[in-house]
Amino acid sequence: MISHEHHHHHTLAPSGQGTVVLNIGAGIGALVVHTPASLHGHEIEVSPVTDPASRKHAAVRARFVRGGVSFAVVVDSLPTGRYTVWRDPVTPLAEVDVPDGGVAELAWPPASVAAA
Repeated sequence: MISHEHHHHHTLAPSGQGTVVLNIGAGIGALVVHTPASLHGHEIEVSPVTDPASRKHAAVRARFVRGGVSFAVVVDSLPTGRYTVWRDPVTPLAEVDVPDGGVAELAWPPASVAAA
């Protein structure tokens, strides 16, 4: 879900190479959602497919990578399983499997940028 309501104050400064630390391990994984630049600062929500009301959110940030800058949201500490990525409060964007001790990645479709 994209939200302008910030429940937590996120640092939206760009991250440099090698500055993201993920909490992953036995039974725990992470999700990286690559987004268009227009979503910078927006919060994206994810929830277990089986429990849509139990949502976790993180802010889209600029990330400096080899060759330039990309925009992404990183959600770690997710129990292994299938998750819904929310386009807005009521519309699911996609489902993704978060692996045990690994990182799942999803590309946000450019045509799916929700209105603010």
